[in-house]
Parts: sequence; C-alpha cells; structure tokens
Amino acid sequence: LAMLGANSTAVGDQLLEGMAASGAGAGAREWPSPVGLSFGLLSVVVGQLLVLSYHYLYLHFGNPVPVQKEGAQKYHFWEGVRTHLSQAEGFVLLGSYLIGTWMFNLMPASYYSLEGRANPAHVAAQLLVMDALQTLAHWGEHKISPELYKASHKPHHRFLNPRLFDAFNGSVADTVCMILIPLFLTAKLVHCNVWSYMAFGTIYSSWLTLIHAEYSHPWDPLFRKLGFGTAGDHHVHHKVLSFCVQCPSIEA
Repeated sequence: LAMLGANSTAVGDQLLEGMAASGAGAGAREWPSPVGLSFGLLSVVVGQLLVLSYHYLYLHFGNPVPVQKEGAQKYHFWEGVRTHLSQAEGFVLLGSYLIGTWMFNLMPASYYSLEGRANPAHVAAQLLVMDALQTLAHWGEHKISPELYKASHKPHHRFLNPRLFDAFNGSVADTVCMILIPLFLTAKLVHCNVWSYMAFGTIYSSWLTLIHAEYSHPWDPLFRKLGFGTAGDHHVHHKVLSFCVQCPSIEA
C-alpha cells in the first residue's frame, strides 16, 4: 500500500508538472508580439496624414482642375477630414481586421518577421493580387444580383460626384466584401515580411483615397500612360454605373 501510494503521488506530480508546462507553453504561444502590428498601423496613419496634407496644399496653393464638368462639390476641408477619419465601415472596421488577424495568429508566419526590409517584388505582388481580387469582388457586387448591390455597394455609389473624403464612406458589407476578404486572401497568397506588408498597406490605402479626389492629380497623365487608375477614371464609374448585368468591365 505504501508503494502504491508513493507511485500514485509520483504519477500525480508528473501530471501536474505536465499540465503546468503545457499551460505555460500555450500561454507563450497565445499572443504574438504587437510590435510589427504597431509599426504597420502607424505606417498607415502616416500615409493618410501625408495624403490629407497633400490634398490641403493642392486645394489652397495649387491649380486644381475639377474632374467633372459641373465642378467639384463645395465643402469645408476640416468637415471632410472629420468625416473621412470617423467612418466606422472604413478605418474602424479595417483597423479591427488588422488587429484581429494579427493578434489571433491568422496571418502567415512570415508576416510576423521583423528581419530584413521591404521587398519591392513582394509589395508589387500584393498590390497586383489585391487589385485583381478587389476588381472581382467589385464586379460581383455590381452584377450578381440587385439585392447584393443594394445591401453592399449602393451606399457608396450615392456619391455621383465624390470627393477624396468619400473613399471609405459606404457600408459594412461593402468593406467586408471588397476590402477585408481580398486582403485576407492576398495575405494567404503572397507570403512576405512585416515591412513589405506595411509598405503595401500604406500604398494601397493612400491610393484608394486618392482615386476618389474631386480634382485631377498632377501625375494622372503619367498614370494613364502606365495603365494605372486615376481619379478621373473612378469618377466615370461613380457617375454612370450602378447595378447592371450587361455592362463593360468595371474599373475598381
């Protein structure tokens, strides 16, 4: 009996030690370091501040030419800034996605690496894949059914003469379908480090904002030659396209 008691005690001690080690290991693996995430969010914020600063300087000290013939809509600049930064379906939802996918280890392992620097090839690959997936999602919202269009993309298309600050003004369903799902799939298809990820995110969010501007940008003639989308191209889309099942390809 003494031997059995001693053996039982030893087994119990081993089980407790194993459970403690397992718990410690699980705790260590539960949350990744938020350093890369913080750098990424800060990079996007800096990118948006640069876009807003450029827009302010261009409006007040440049020679802006309205995209549409009837001219740009009139508004107070700082009202536009408040509207732009307070969109729940824009920065709030997008920020929640970035934090959630990072902290719950939903990104590929390479994204958590701080080694090296931004790789231009990886950044370009992310931009191309994201653009292709977003174009496909955009096409689907316009063409699959009127109900899907009304529930997702139509709130964004109420802006027939959009301004830069309308870029993220739409609906939660639109953001999920046309931004978050393509972003997640892009991460699964293009594996890179965190520096390439934050460079891509900063460029992407800035460009998405700039193509909604109510004035043509100085670089638009070059972008047209290169085949890149411009504010003028996107204004045409806002002005003339809604839900349709037989219409030309839709510029994203």
